[in-house]
Amino acid sequence: MAEIMEMLALSPTMEEGVLAEWLKEEGDAVEEGDVLAEVETDKATMEMESFYSGTVLKVLADAGSTVKVGDPLVIIGEEGEDISDLLGEIDGGGAPPAKKPEEGEEKEAKEEEGEAKDEGKAKEAAEATTEDGGRIKVSPLARRIAEDRGLNLANIDGSGPGGRIIKRDVEGAEPEEAPRAAAAAPAGELVGSDVSFVPGEKQRLSQMRKTIAKRLVQVWQSTPHFYLTRQVDMGPLMAHRKKINEQLAAAEAGLKISVNDFIVKASAAALAEYPAMNVAFVGDGIYEFDEVNVGVAVAIDQGLITPTVRNADQKSVGAISREIRELAGRAREGKLAPEEYSAHTFSVSNLGMYDIDEFMAVINPPDSAILACGTVKDVPVVEDGELTVGTRMKISLACDHRSVDGAVGAEFLQALVRYLETPMMLVI
Repeated sequence: MAEIMEMLALSPTMEEGVLAEWLKEEGDAVEEGDVLAEVETDKATMEMESFYSGTVLKVLADAGSTVKVGDPLVIIGEEGEDISDLLGEIDGGGAPPAKKPEEGEEKEAKEEEGEAKDEGKAKEAAEATTEDGGRIKVSPLARRIAEDRGLNLANIDGSGPGGRIIKRDVEGAEPEEAPRAAAAAPAGELVGSDVSFVPGEKQRLSQMRKTIAKRLVQVWQSTPHFYLTRQVDMGPLMAHRKKINEQLAAAEAGLKISVNDFIVKASAAALAEYPAMNVAFVGDGIYEFDEVNVGVAVAIDQGLITPTVRNADQKSVGAISREIRELAGRAREGKLAPEEYSAHTFSVSNLGMYDIDEFMAVINPPDSAILACGTVKDVPVVEDGELTVGTRMKISLACDHRSVDGAVGAEFLQALVRYLETPMMLVI
């Protein structure tokens, strides 16, 4: 029996994916577990496996198209099997399915079903009136879209059952009048913004950049941030690091410890000491994590991703260094598994390599805090009443005030600075 396979959620935050490449074509035999396609998610390009064994009877989305999670993607069944009923089901009984997954007829049908609880209400919701008093068959979802876009339903031909106007018909129609003002601008879009006065070219957003934009707006609007900032005396750590790297080079260990490796280790040690920082706000309570997992912000071509060093408090600086490099390398190749970027309980963002003195970071859910680190530099300082040169780094801790109070954040920051200023406390 033929089965419809839908777009799967290949990451915890995935809502849609770009079908990067089909690895199976119509007519190809597949086994359960075979890789059907490569999908660009919001975090990485991942393989999607088949749930069924049989023959690829119909591909429902073109390579390069954007497909929402849950939308039909491919039909798999016995070779030569009649799939006309399935195609009609996908298309709501109208024309053969187009390969544009965003049409979402199946999703539309579900939305309409929820709006009309009985047949009488459904019939009423599915009709509109022409200027001469005639009736127009239109789905509730299509009617709402038409109203928002200023479309005249009388001038639109329906492709649904019995000539019914459905979502794809109104989405493809040109408005005859300016659409009415929306109640609110889409998330992340400035009200009244207009770029048409300046020449330029609009670039397609990657799935990662779409998710970054959406999540940052959500976090910034919903999470009450507060910031704690202070300087760290990095003189002892820089001297300690230099000595270690000289020893590693002499031993041809193939490893070089970075300042960021020490920061990750110090953060993990401070989190283990102050578990009240290693928490998440979950709406009706505070979730206390059993692991100390530090996410490390890594810039890649598509945006920003946060590979996670799990149980970082139990690992040496050298082990953390190796793991970060391995994770960052696979992040740039888009090869991270979801659990490798989604399991952090605290995050570190370091822009010191770009000569940034100080910045404020936005919290990365589900964490309750993120540490922003600037560059290490020599600056004039006063020690024992005398002006001298010191090696300093500025750090800023962003905290979610719903789950972390100022005193807890300040005490955590004191512990973190203590570890950084006394690097011998950190196991190599």
